[in-house]
Amino acid sequence: MSILIYHKSWNGYKKIQKIGTNSWVEVKDKERYCQDRLDNKRTDKMTTQTQDMRKYLVATQLCDSDHPELWRTADEICGGENIPGEKAKRIFYFIRDEIRFGLAFSRTKASQTLKRGYGDCSSKSNLHVALLRAVGIPARLRWVKVKSSALYGIIMDQLYKRMPPTASHFWPECFLRDKWVSCEAFLDKSLYEGMLRKGLINEDQVPTIDWDGENNLVMLRPWIVEDCGSLSSADEALGMLQHSEEGMLPILVERLIAPVFYPLNLRSSDQIRKLA
Repeated sequence: MSILIYHKSWNGYKKIQKIGTNSWVEVKDKERYCQDRLDNKRTDKMTTQTQDMRKYLVATQLCDSDHPELWRTADEICGGENIPGEKAKRIFYFIRDEIRFGLAFSRTKASQTLKRGYGDCSSKSNLHVALLRAVGIPARLRWVKVKSSALYGIIMDQLYKRMPPTASHFWPECFLRDKWVSCEAFLDKSLYEGMLRKGLINEDQVPTIDWDGENNLVMLRPWIVEDCGSLSSADEALGMLQHSEEGMLPILVERLIAPVFYPLNLRSSDQIRKLA
């Protein structure tokens, strides 16, 4: 911390010296001088914050928020709305209900998920982040480990029985009103209601899947066993998963099983939706 000494000089100016230095500054108004220094520090801090926030706004290879179709979709969803919180809410409900839950290829771009119309936690969240960024709202991913039992009933038995005890799970966070807010849209409304009717979950475990645009919404909270922190994008998440203990399916293996099992799993979860 700089310690300043104030001396009045012969011409009415105040001389200011930093203790431990030979640096002197002559000022007419001590209060104005201090305020200017404070304003400069605030400006420097805001510039640093803007630079830090930039990584949550830019497009990446997987989070292709600059894709023309994503821009068009974001404009249609927001419909001229200018309030960031309201834009974030509209995007949330689009992702939640228009993009059904279904297993998807792990290296999927946001624009591909939008075209396909379904995705798992990572691909839905990646699209969610991309649409938020497309309308100028900083967004990132939250990475946690959950008990695999959270997916019981919505993952077909042939795949569920081969899952490890825990699995990686992702949801989006957006920066609103100077804070990061969780806005998980993992379960679409019809799937959630079907799971309740079938007894796969209860309202004590997942009391709501609605988001108010202000408070945190984390749907799978009861199953979380480890918080692995925030990630700037799906690209970073992919890199982290490749080096994690659970690892990932080799790309060639996933390309072999995805065309067969992923559509089958989507049809299986559609049967649950019919119960809603």
